Amino acid sequence: MAASPKSSKVNRNWLHDHVNDAYVKRAQREGYRARAAFKLQELDDTFRLVQPESLVVDLGSTPGAWSQYLRRRMDAGRSSQDGAPRPPLGEVIALDLLPMEPIPGVRFLQGDFREPDALRQLEGLLAGRRADLVVSDMAPNLSGIASADAARMQDLVELAVDFAASHLHSRGALVAKVFHGAGYDPVVRRFREVFEQVKPFKPKASRDRSAETYLVGLRVKV
Repeated sequence: MAASPKSSKVNRNWLHDHVNDAYVKRAQREGYRARAAFKLQELDDTFRLVQPESLVVDLGSTPGAWSQYLRRRMDAGRSSQDGAPRPPLGEVIALDLLPMEPIPGVRFLQGDFREPDALRQLEGLLAGRRADLVVSDMAPNLSGIASADAARMQDLVELAVDFAASHLHSRGALVAKVFHGAGYDPVVRRFREVFEQVKPFKPKASRDRSAETYLVGLRVKV
């Protein structure tokens, strides 16, 4: 079926914006797989989320830009007096439904976070340890039906909150992508049930026309 003139125009406009996007160009220069790396960088700079020794779970990791940032951030300045690199202290465990090209120092698990089997495998990699940070850039495939898409997004975010509540240190943090709309207020309420502080944050690297924002939950309630 041929694309409609309207959809073709939208695609051309998106491609034009993408090619000329300053963050896309910066990602290419710095070797990141996607401009999304700079969203996490802004979040980290604002909330001081990542430490060299952090254990981080990256949900919805593909293509890997967030995992790349996390690994680089942990490794920054990790050199001995003779200049030789030291073994990394922290660990990144990434999960996605889609495959992801390997990233040195990142353990990747391909699976559906909504399925119990994937959760069991993820818990196996944690091996009883508590994470310092959970980051989620997960988003559902959009159907164009607003109510259905909002429900799918709400479900994913609430699953991430439930996982964080069970697997974070009490001092840990969760970062999750959300969209303004019908499911936003229930998600905020769920965050507030679990975390002592909840902060919404819209990175400059998010496109202005995007409805996405990020919720940051700090310190799990005991």
